[in-house]
Amino acid sequence: MKLGVTPWLGGERSAAALTEQARQAESLGYESFWLPENHFNPGAIPDPLMLLAAVAAGTSSIRLATTSYLLPLRHPIQAAEQVAVLDQLSEGRVLLGVGRGYAAPMLAAFDIDARHKRSLFEACLGRMIEAWSGAPLAGGMVLDPLPVQKPHPPVWVAAFGPKALDQAGRLGLPYLASPMEPLATLADNLRRHRSAAAQADRALEPVVPVMRTVFVTESAAETAALRDALAAQARALPGREVPADVDAWAIVGEAGAVRERVAEYREALGMTHLIVARPRLGELPAARLTRAVAVAAELLGGS
Repeated sequence: MKLGVTPWLGGERSAAALTEQARQAESLGYESFWLPENHFNPGAIPDPLMLLAAVAAGTSSIRLATTSYLLPLRHPIQAAEQVAVLDQLSEGRVLLGVGRGYAAPMLAAFDIDARHKRSLFEACLGRMIEAWSGAPLAGGMVLDPLPVQKPHPPVWVAAFGPKALDQAGRLGLPYLASPMEPLATLADNLRRHRSAAAQADRALEPVVPVMRTVFVTESAAETAALRDALAAQARALPGREVPADVDAWAIVGEAGAVRERVAEYREALGMTHLIVARPRLGELPAARLTRAVAVAAELLGGS
């Protein structure tokens, strides 16, 4: 199983701060470093590729990944160029998680009708893949540079809901599991995704990536306090229904409990990649968050 990680120090968007975290993750044995895309909220990351370009310059082996690069917002040829440039800049380390976006106000701000987001997503991705192949584009133009990775960087689809799962399966692309859905729901989602791929006669790669809040605690008291805080945070999340039981969507506990829970995910889902997301709790000291990321790598790396 391969381990990835998101930035664990909230609010840090400078090149120096992100690169330092990516360097630490690389030294700890994490295989990938992930940034989301989001717009118009405090701490937004509207252009993850730009930030990952800064990280590329300060790292050497860790993969540079997006949790959900929003294709409906972009012109496909420009998006294909930008991904190819980052793949060249990083010498072939891009891992592209793509998505459609779900917030209607955000889509409206980009003059996109939410009803068309799936068709826009598919059309954009199709043209990007065509451009990465070196095939002539309109007017006989050819993309330059092309990506280092052939035929193109890995593309995983962040999917939430049955239509998105069906689309990812029909396209024959790996499904990047939501960080907030329970394990049983993820198992159902994988079955639906695989069924859609089979119906479309698509062969899927043996890739099952899952993003989870993971935190290795140092005592039963810390476990209880962190679970209470996460539950309160989940209740306050706008626009999403999150299970009240924190264990349904987070892996929090002392070392033995975390190891057992990860083994349960591997058994139930065939999980091949675990992306460690930090608890989004501002009151946790930076040193404690960094120590938890290091312990998770030591505990789960190479498993």
